[in-house]
Formats: sequence, structure tokens, C-alpha cells
Amino acid sequence: MSSSLISAAGSGPSLAHWEAIDTVLLDMDGTLLDLRFDNYFWLELVPERYAARHGLSVERAREVLRPMFATTQGTLDWYCTDFWSRQLSLDIAAMKHEIREHVRFLPGAEQFLRALRHKGVRIALVTNAHRDSLKVKATQTGLLNYFDVVFSSHSFGVPKEHPEFWRQLQAALQFDPARTLFVDDSHSVLRAAREHGIAHIFAISKPDTGMDKREVTEFMSVEAVSHLLEELSGRDHRPD
Repeated sequence: MSSSLISAAGSGPSLAHWEAIDTVLLDMDGTLLDLRFDNYFWLELVPERYAARHGLSVERAREVLRPMFATTQGTLDWYCTDFWSRQLSLDIAAMKHEIREHVRFLPGAEQFLRALRHKGVRIALVTNAHRDSLKVKATQTGLLNYFDVVFSSHSFGVPKEHPEFWRQLQAALQFDPARTLFVDDSHSVLRAAREHGIAHIFAISKPDTGMDKREVTEFMSVEAVSHLLEELSGRDHRPD
């Protein structure tokens, strides 16, 4: 086993040995599941259906939706299918179910989860996804079979971007921040986790397989969570 978890960018401090990690917290969309589904849903399908529902052109629908999305981003409403169903007069949960076949694991993510199950650590899914979205994606992929416990921010009443989420999560899960690894694609969420004191943090730099890799400078990063498998299998990690 190599001595530490290494940044995919090949820079920044190394993390502790796996033996020093008791709990692994994993985001869902953009970390384990391809964010391409969500980007298509919100940037293509929703504007198309909103335009049809309200008698607008698709471009005009995008103009109407853009500020609505901007004002709610980072809040619990941003992730709430019930909220958007009311706001847009569309059945958001039904629409997600309609295109559920497009929900997919990111490359190597399922392999990573299988390997992690043999590592002897506690594995928790920590997501902002509403229960409707979580149900569709879990049913389609079998994702929840890999986890010891699942937490949605909707149960806590605040999103992962908020400090109160992390206080409630720690009270519920009783994890030691100094011995916890957290992986997410959202930098605002990672900042909140870091402020809470979680010692071992990774950003995902390619959450959407249809888009280019993001440049990540603020956090340790890997292109995909599967790149952590080198550490689990004992092979030397190579930067991207």
C-alpha cells in the first residue's frame, strides 16, 4: 500500500494513511453518478417542457428560468422536486422517472464502491438530493446497496452548504472529523465540510462525462473517485 492519498493534480499536501480513516462520506450526483443526467434534465428537458406548458419558445423559457435558478442555488429549494413542481407547474419527479434509463454511474465508481466495502470503514451517502430524485436514481442503479447509511439534507432542513447540516450530520452519525474522508464535486459544499473540521477532502474534477475536466486548485482532487483505487489496491498513484 502506498503511504498516502495523493492529489490527482500532483500538488498540495498528502492525506493520512487509509488506516487513519474510519468513515467515508460520499456525495451522489457528480461524485458517484454522472452529472450529465442532471445537466440534461435542468438545462434541456425542463426548458423544453416549461416552454410547451406555458406557450413559450425554448429560448424564452431559458430566459425566464435562468434567474429563478440563480436565486435559489445553494438553498434547500434548489434541490427540492416539490418546490420546482410548484414553481414551474411541471411534475418534476415524474419527469425524472420518465428518463431514468439515463441515470448512470460515473466510470469506475461502482468498482470503487465494491472495493471500499472490503476496506472496513463506515460508508455514508451524503446528498442534497430530494427523496424523489434519490428514489429514482437508487432504483435505477442499486446505489444504496453499497452504503451503511444514507443522509439527505432534506431530513435536516438545510443543504450541505450550510454549517448546520454538518453539525446535525455529526450528531446523527457520530463521526470523528479528523478520521473522516469526504468526496464531493461541489466546492461550496467542500468548503462547508472543511470549516466543520473534516480533515481529508477530495474534489471531483470531472463530474459530467460530457464536459471537460475542471481545474481544481482549492482542494485535493481526482478526475474520478475510481482514481482512489490505486490506494486501496496498493499500487502507486500516478497524477492525471
